[in-house]
Amino acid sequence: MDVADLGLPVDVPSTALFTDHYELTMLQAALKAGTADRRSVFEVFTRRLPEGRRYGVVAGTGRVLDAVENFRFDADVLGFLRERNVVNEETLEWLAAYRFSGDVWGYPEGEVYFPGSPIMRVEGSFAECVLLETVILSILNHDSAIAAAASRMASAAGDRPLIEMGARRTHELAAVAASRAAYVGGFATTSDLAAGFRYGIPTVGTSAHAFTLLHDNERDAFQAQVDSLGRNTTLLVDTYDVTEAVRTAVEVAGPELGAVRIDSGDLLLVAHRVRQQLDELGAVNTKIVVTSDLDEYAIASLAAAPVDAYGVGTQLVTGSGHPTCSMVYKLVARAESADPKAPLVPVAKKSSGGKTSIGGRKWAARRVDGDGVAEAEVIGTGAVPAELADRQLLVELVKGGEVVAREPLDVVRDRHAVARGNLPLSATQLSRGEAVIPTEYVHLRSGS
Repeated sequence: MDVADLGLPVDVPSTALFTDHYELTMLQAALKAGTADRRSVFEVFTRRLPEGRRYGVVAGTGRVLDAVENFRFDADVLGFLRERNVVNEETLEWLAAYRFSGDVWGYPEGEVYFPGSPIMRVEGSFAECVLLETVILSILNHDSAIAAAASRMASAAGDRPLIEMGARRTHELAAVAASRAAYVGGFATTSDLAAGFRYGIPTVGTSAHAFTLLHDNERDAFQAQVDSLGRNTTLLVDTYDVTEAVRTAVEVAGPELGAVRIDSGDLLLVAHRVRQQLDELGAVNTKIVVTSDLDEYAIASLAAAPVDAYGVGTQLVTGSGHPTCSMVYKLVARAESADPKAPLVPVAKKSSGGKTSIGGRKWAARRVDGDGVAEAEVIGTGAVPAELADRQLLVELVKGGEVVAREPLDVVRDRHAVARGNLPLSATQLSRGEAVIPTEYVHLRSGS
C-alpha cells in the first residue's frame, strides 16, 4: 500500500466553515484597522501531556494539508455568511478570493512530541493564518489523541497485530479519521471500509454474533461461513458455550481453521483453555483473536496469554480516556507593519493559571545520548546551536501556499515506530508518570 495521502479517491467539500465565528469577526476588524496584512507566526503546541502519558504522537498532518487546500469560500458558503450577517460585504469580498499563500512547518507526522513542542508553525498574513486555527486544532487534537492511545496499545501488544474496530463507537466521520490515526500509531488493520477506501488501510472482518443467531444452530452458522469464506476464516466462538463452539469449529473447518475469536468472559483464562483445546484437536496453527472492550492495560495483562491478535474499539476511538491533547494555536510573533520587510516582534499572552505562552518564532531539536536515545526536547528562538543543527524536528509542509510534503501513510506509520523506539525504555511503561524526556528552552535572541 503506497497510495494513502497522495490524493483522495473521494471528493472533499470546502473546509472553510470548519472555523469559529470569532475568527471571521477578527478578520473583519483587522481589515478595517489595516493590520490584517501584518506578517504573523502562529504555533501549535500543548502546555502539558494528558495525565499519565509519557509522550505524544503527531497525527493528522496529512489531513491538515488537505483541509488547508480545501479552505475555500464558495458561493454557498458566502451566501450562508451573508444571510446570517456574520461579516460585512467588504470582508465577504476578501473571503471570496481566499487562498492560503503562506508557509507551514511542522513535526513530521508520526513523530513524538512533548510539552511545549512547536508541533506546527503557520506563517503568513494575520488574516490568512487566523482563519485556520479551528480546523487545524480540530484535526490535530483528535488524531493525535487517537494515535497516542494506539501507540500505547501497540507497545503493550508487542509483535501481536492490532485490529481497529471502533467505527460504531464514534461519529461516522470521526471513525474514518480515528482509523487513520490508529494506523499511524501501530494498528495493522481496520474494520471500517470507509477508512480502507479513503486511506488504503487494510480492512478485515468476518462475522458477528448476529450471524450465529440467524441460524438454527451454531454448526450451521460455522458451515455457512466456511463454505463462503474458506477454512482460513475466523469463527466467533463465544455465542453460547465456548468449549462446544471450538469443538464444532474444528469439526467444520478442520485443523486448517484460520482463527477463533473470543469476545467475552475472562479472556486470560478462556484463551489458555481454548489454546489447549485447539492443540488437542490438532488445530495447532489456528490463531486466537480476542476483543471485548480492550485498552492498553487489558492488552498488557494478556501478554502471557496465548493470544495472536487483539481487536480494539471503544477505548481506542475515545483516546483511552484522553480524547483530546489540549493543543492550542497561538500568535507568537508578528510584524510591526504590513511592510513585507518589517521585522517580527515576539508576542505572548501573560496569564495566571498555567496559560502563559512563550513568544518568538521557534525551532525544535531533540538531543540524544551516545546510543541515539532521546534525552531532551530543546526549543529555542534565533540561531540553532551547532551541536543540534542535524537534530532539528520541523520540516516544511507548505511553501507559498503549495503543499510540498505529502507522504504515503505507511511512511508515517514506520516513522512513528522508529521515533517511539528511540525514546527511553520507560516511555512504554503504563504506570503513571511525567514526560519521558524534559523540555529545555534556549532563548538565544528574540524574534526572527
